[in-house]
Amino acid sequence: MSQKRRNKRLSEDELREIEAFVYSKNIEEDKFLKSMSVNYKCRTENQGKLREAIRNKEITIVSGLPGTGKTYIACAEALKMIKSKPRYKKILLVKSVVQLKGEELGHLPGDLNEKFDPYMGSFVDNFEKIIGESLTRKLRELGLINIQPLAFVRGRSIDNTIIIVDEAQNISIDNMRTLMTRIGDNSKMIILGDVKQKDIRNKKDSSLEVIIEKFNNVVDFGCVELRDPNDVVRNPIIKIIEKTFDEMDESTNKNKVLLKG
Repeated sequence: MSQKRRNKRLSEDELREIEAFVYSKNIEEDKFLKSMSVNYKCRTENQGKLREAIRNKEITIVSGLPGTGKTYIACAEALKMIKSKPRYKKILLVKSVVQLKGEELGHLPGDLNEKFDPYMGSFVDNFEKIIGESLTRKLRELGLINIQPLAFVRGRSIDNTIIIVDEAQNISIDNMRTLMTRIGDNSKMIILGDVKQKDIRNKKDSSLEVIIEKFNNVVDFGCVELRDPNDVVRNPIIKIIEKTFDEMDESTNKNKVLLKG
């Protein structure tokens, strides 16, 4: 690139065009957010504890059974915050993807968002339950909801953002440290996972249980567990499924102990 090209500055007309575009985009975002209605009710005591932690703590760490509404509560509170609190400008969804053979991102069609969309279905489903499909699509078009794989967050400082991290049980301790230190000014982080659903290759390297233990009762951190069968608010059959698999795990562990003896 020539020195003349590097030193080229934008003209006044070009600067005015950029300012006008940014101004009109901000007006559109503000108008849209004011028209958006976010209403929901907590259905269990522990959901209420999760809601209060998200509202009052800078980083909230959640471990919960499937169907306990942890993702729903996180999405609903994130929407309420970008609507009512000017310091939060957008929602960033981050997920650790444990890829199976033949399902690597590079082999999927489309750009990064299209490649990663299938992995973010739980988020999209919950946003659509709360505000509907068309409003969810509009939020994404305006850039108010962004999706990124864990690897693309490295090296960033993320300001003015509600960061929701999913599948934390599949994030290693080293990667979790990198992720948690990305939080910037005027941001919140909500970390979701289930300690019983580890797909990470070395399960001992899973960070979720570690950070719950280490950051519990630390100022500005909220740690919430939704592990009681009564916390399940989705299909009641999930309670039966979880109980059955828990009994299978207990039986397997007892057999291992007997074999060692």
